[in-house]
Amino acid sequence: MYDFVVVGAGPAGSRFSRSASERGRDVLVLESGEVGRPLACSGHVSLDVWEFVPDDARPELFQNDVYGARFHLEGATGADRREAPDGYTFYKDQPVSNAIDRVGLDETLAECAADAGAEVRDGHTVTRVEEDSGGVRVTARGPDGTETFRGRMVVGADGPRSKVREAVGLPEPDELLHGVLGFDDAPDHRDHVDVHLTVPRFFAWRISGAIPIGPPDRTVGRRSLLVGDAAAQTKPFTGGGILYGMRAADVAAREVDPRQPATLDDYEQAWRAELRRDQRLGHLIRAGYSMPRPVQKAGLRAFSGEIGVHMDRPTSVFSKAQLRALLSWG
Repeated sequence: MYDFVVVGAGPAGSRFSRSASERGRDVLVLESGEVGRPLACSGHVSLDVWEFVPDDARPELFQNDVYGARFHLEGATGADRREAPDGYTFYKDQPVSNAIDRVGLDETLAECAADAGAEVRDGHTVTRVEEDSGGVRVTARGPDGTETFRGRMVVGADGPRSKVREAVGLPEPDELLHGVLGFDDAPDHRDHVDVHLTVPRFFAWRISGAIPIGPPDRTVGRRSLLVGDAAAQTKPFTGGGILYGMRAADVAAREVDPRQPATLDDYEQAWRAELRRDQRLGHLIRAGYSMPRPVQKAGLRAFSGEIGVHMDRPTSVFSKAQLRALLSWG
């Protein structure tokens, strides 16, 4: 019997598997297809991502430094449609974030889980999950036919439309937005991203699948827990969830004892405490997307320029770094 059967080998699932394995847990990871594919994310991440991968993986994963963002309210016009006259630029002198090889990140995180002792199996599509007083049964269709795996607990790290969440009867996220990921073959050598506030109640940008917004009321069951997109552990103002999901995965590995189902409630409380302030402030930021244009323009005009905020931590708007940036405008 495995301690944990993890469904999904994305960033949250692989990070949990690595952290749990390093704590001596016996972990099985089931990925429905090939790890990292199909691509469903832009690969634009904060610098914190490097804390979760080996140092020697960075040269292969790194693609570009990003120093800021240019916000547009009306869309691009003119001969060069990438330049919009109404853009408001926010920047730092040092990189704010990186563009990375998104498929490579998933592959690297899964390799880290395997190196820590987790058993990672791709090509295994989970078709059934059952909880009982003694543990869980997870049935999957794999290359050699259908198999059923026994575990003490199941971890749903299987994305916005989580089969685990549905099978164990846990509630869905507050919202499930539908994103579109497009590709442009033309090289882009700029060090800023463009954000267009032209989509009702959200945004578009040049740089994803379904995007879960707003965690459900409960993310644990009798012998089950959700991490990552399955638990809507995402940024409400961008939908990004790589770093939030991995932070919550570390919390889960630390708090949950597979032999003690009561510890699931410890995880429930701990991950919400870890992300609560940033998610709440993120909802307020998102509300700005729907404000009248004059209000948006006034706000962007007031705060554009050098910034000291962290893209994954909205609460950093109250930091000393942001205060210094504000004072520098004078």
